Amino acid sequence: MISLTVTALVFGVVFLAELPDKTALAGLVLGTRYRASYVFAGVAAAFALHVALAVAAGSVLTLLPQQLVHALTGVLFLGGAAVLLMKKGEDEEEVRRPENQSFLKVAGAGFMLILVAEFGDLTQIMTANLAARYDDPLSVGLGAVLALWAVAGLGIVGGKALMKRVPLALITKVAALLMLALGVWSLWEAVTG
Repeated sequence: MISLTVTALVFGVVFLAELPDKTALAGLVLGTRYRASYVFAGVAAAFALHVALAVAAGSVLTLLPQQLVHALTGVLFLGGAAVLLMKKGEDEEEVRRPENQSFLKVAGAGFMLILVAEFGDLTQIMTANLAARYDDPLSVGLGAVLALWAVAGLGIVGGKALMKRVPLALITKVAALLMLALGVWSLWEAVTG
């Protein structure tokens, strides 16, 4: 059974953390060069694979004593908040152009770009933490993949317009504050649990 509360919480945290990420910008670059649906298909498949790996890793953590899991996830969330707060602006990365506009070439370029760029990324680690924290792999996985797909879609279709209206620094600070709150909450539960 899917928990809408957990799914919504995970969606919000992952969405805000992924917006300022370099892969959103890379999706924007690919989306300006190629058919958006082809780019999205490849990017979405890569994000689904990353979420599956992260949820599996987080599910393994649930085998540990609950207080230890709360302490570990609390420290990791605080570390993630620190990374976001210390992050400098990222430039658009140069993306290799597929030689033609075929679905396989374009989707493959999007898939490979995300597969490599997102491995071990902050949002993948956050997803593993959330899977461990809530012990609800389906809800966490659904929230995370929907958030990543939403950011990819925004980046591919309308990223430039969003970035003109909402400062990237503000998005980063909101994501960091959410992670800070989750970290403090997890540590509080570790101490009082």
